[in-house]
Amino acid sequence: VQLQASGGGLVQPGGSLRLSCTASGFTFDDYAMVWFRQAPGKEREGVACIVSTGGSSYNADSVKGRVAISRDNAKNTVYLRMISLKPEDTAVYYCATDHRADYYCSARRFNNDMLYWGEGTLVTVSS
Repeated sequence: VQLQASGGGLVQPGGSLRLSCTASGFTFDDYAMVWFRQAPGKEREGVACIVSTGGSSYNADSVKGRVAISRDNAKNTVYLRMISLKPEDTAVYYCATDHRADYYCSARRFNNDMLYWGEGTLVTVSS
């Protein structure tokens, strides 16, 4: 299983960004996909998830109204569109999955003990 996140960078407060995570090594459309983030000095937290079919998703309260997760199963890619970015959104963003991801996402929960993680992409929100 390989997950490669990209799209991070430096953005001004109020700006927007779209992260991508491209997957390989497993049947992508059988798995929910999850975005996490970890800010400096803070614990990793779930940001958003989307079930395997793309039919439903869940966003953390901390980003609600400012992020949209989507997936393109034909491209084995999951996206995280973020708008109205704040300095507190500065973090390394990771995509993750495993065989339990659909369960947790459908239950509107995040599981930090996912089995498969990408390397992460750094998002810095600063003027």
